[in-house]
Amino acid sequence: MYDPKRILDFPALLNARDLGGYPTIDGSRTRYRSLLRSDDLAQLTTAGLEAFSNYGIETVVDLRWPEEIAASPTPIQALKHIRYEQVSLLTPTTKEWRVRRAEDKAKELWNRAMLEKVREELREVLSVMASASSGPLLFHCMAGKDRTGVIAALMLALADAVPEAIAYDYTVSTENLREPYLKRYTDFDPAEVIDAVQCPEAGIHNMLAYLEKFGGAQAYLEEIGVPGVHIERLRARLRD
Repeated sequence: MYDPKRILDFPALLNARDLGGYPTIDGSRTRYRSLLRSDDLAQLTTAGLEAFSNYGIETVVDLRWPEEIAASPTPIQALKHIRYEQVSLLTPTTKEWRVRRAEDKAKELWNRAMLEKVREELREVLSVMASASSGPLLFHCMAGKDRTGVIAALMLALADAVPEAIAYDYTVSTENLREPYLKRYTDFDPAEVIDAVQCPEAGIHNMLAYLEKFGGAQAYLEEIGVPGVHIERLRARLRD
């Protein structure tokens, strides 16, 4: 599944990649330079910000909580040619999210829990993405693995990527973050850091099984109220 074309070189992001090049169930491949995922853009160096700007990204969707943004402001708003949208995916506040998912703390249930418990917020995120210009769109959270991972998995499922590819894309975050985070968070128990960056394949397979209860990703989006025209635009993001 590895493809060097998928890697985005934006110093000093740790977990940035393209969702293009993944195999689909009908024998095609997902489209490059359309949907991009990453970790917190506040990490961009001067060179990274220049590379980011030169890449041609037209829209950034920031999935973080307001308090995260206040603590780690984005540099993207200084780039006037890029549309920046902030939509908190996991409820408006961290406290509310903890209450909503109190019974679903297992990592293997994280992705499914989001689909169950933040439907209104998810619909808002997808509305922003569907209304964006057709050029490259990047979405991100802090580590770029869970909130970002759910949006990536949902978009790949909508594009009919094979389940193995969707799971692979999710697990890549573990390898991208493990060593850099061990170096960054030296005050923490290494075992806790390693556990924190784990993105188990089971999480994606549980999520896909949940979607199948509705008849697949498209049917799920219809169920939560995403307009048909938006679903078509979102699917077209990764399909020629």
